[in-house]
Amino acid sequence: MDTTKVRALHWADETAEKIIREKGQNNPAKDHYTCASGITPSGTVHIGNFREIISVDLVVRALRDRGKKVRFIYSWDDYDVFRKVPLNMPNREELEKYLRFPITMVPDPWGRDESYARHHEMDVETALPLVGIYPEFLYQARNYRSAKYAGGIRRALEHREVLKNILNTYRDGEHQIQGEWWPLSVFCDNCNRDETDIEGWDGEWKLRYHCKACNHRAEEDLRNAKGVKLGWRVDWPMRWEYEQVDFEPAGKDHHSQGGSFDTARHVCKEVYGWDAPVSFRYDFIGIKGTPGKMSSSKGKVIDLPDVLRVYTPEVVRYLFAGTRPNTEFTISFDLDVIKIYEDYDKTERIAWGDESAKDEGAFLKEKRIYELSQMPEGETSAMPAFKPYQVPFRHLCNLIQIADGNIDKALDGIKRKGAGSGVLPGEEHIPLLLARCRCAKYWVEECAPEEFRFRLRRPGEIPDKDSPGGLGEKDRAGVRLLRDTVVADIGRFGDDKSCAEAIYLCAGKAGLEGKEMFRAAYRALIGKDQGPRLANFLRTVEQNRLMAILAAY
Repeated sequence: MDTTKVRALHWADETAEKIIREKGQNNPAKDHYTCASGITPSGTVHIGNFREIISVDLVVRALRDRGKKVRFIYSWDDYDVFRKVPLNMPNREELEKYLRFPITMVPDPWGRDESYARHHEMDVETALPLVGIYPEFLYQARNYRSAKYAGGIRRALEHREVLKNILNTYRDGEHQIQGEWWPLSVFCDNCNRDETDIEGWDGEWKLRYHCKACNHRAEEDLRNAKGVKLGWRVDWPMRWEYEQVDFEPAGKDHHSQGGSFDTARHVCKEVYGWDAPVSFRYDFIGIKGTPGKMSSSKGKVIDLPDVLRVYTPEVVRYLFAGTRPNTEFTISFDLDVIKIYEDYDKTERIAWGDESAKDEGAFLKEKRIYELSQMPEGETSAMPAFKPYQVPFRHLCNLIQIADGNIDKALDGIKRKGAGSGVLPGEEHIPLLLARCRCAKYWVEECAPEEFRFRLRRPGEIPDKDSPGGLGEKDRAGVRLLRDTVVADIGRFGDDKSCAEAIYLCAGKAGLEGKEMFRAAYRALIGKDQGPRLANFLRTVEQNRLMAILAAY
């Protein structure tokens, strides 16, 4: 992308310009920015969590499109407390033995990785490259245990009263902090739980604690302590300053008035001397047909790999690039999937100039959404090296079913016959087509409503006329006429319209209403009263196969 022509066409561009304006105003030469995201791997990292990750990724790309160097960090808060066993976890009774441990010390119930935390981290780290996202991962258990934050912890202890007053500013009277208070917790070095009381601090580096769970007492030196951790509303701003974070979004729960972001902003400036990052609020994501927001702790989740089984990486990116972060939306797995693919394909046609937008502004916006939806070929956004070959998702699902679920067979048909435009795909188009074929197969077999699914009958497979789905004599005569006058000469129809006209003409000759002819044809071919658009269907299925099925009539 020509960085001299980048404008605020998209919400990610608007955010990038705001970051440059606010964080670079006192340093015009600033060309390096840090963008951050993160989560506690307390359970399955679901698609709602992914919204923050991809929102940061889109802003990172917008900054890079402006010629800025960007560090994109993703923090795994794996030194948080394991508070609750999610409902979708195996070996729940075994996991309950590790409640109040740091998550990084909980064993992996699947036995695949070295810890419970690492299992969930690996699931995300292996999935993100599939959608073109490559952050630098930070592991907070490692950082805390290496005493990287010793200075930040001591600073919090030195400003205990200031922190207490800041926190109380955002609490109502019932929840005010009273009496002695400490801005940190300690994992006991004897039993590993955080059920400890701080008994004293020497004003420098030594901290004494008592464990209520095992009655252990010990003294820790912050410069080599393994189990000391700041509380969330102090830990977050401490790390903003430590990593020099310029941008980090947060969910609407954190961005509520007087919520954790407001508190952290205040702490960051007053205690750590760093201006809080530019931010925005992102909203929750729902799943079509599932009430309420997703929750890892309740086990009610859909994760990124689940979504990638139905949507190609570009369409996944499009779902988020095409929606403002503060807008709630749902991920659909029903018939809406077809509409989402249609919307993406329309944006693609507009971006390539194959379809007109309503005006220049709409064209630029759609093109920008499309650019940000693509898998990156470098650090900046750009149009793909070649225009993809479009096969409508609905049509592709039909092709997959006509091919009895055989992707290679369906793809071979596209290579030989195209997708109805008269243009055949080139070899460069096959990888993207194959990815869409895999999504179509999964969706139609695992997600599509029953009325959308079909199976072509086998030759000789004909139901008794009195059975459900059977055909009476008049319908059979109509099917024979359709076979002998339309299917037998299907090659003469250059488009669906002329074929449809011949079907209606055939119905009239058979003394059937149009809808009666369609129903008879569907029953004969797929054993249902409805199916794909009949003219296109007849022109798509191999003629010999149709004739063999209808020969029994």
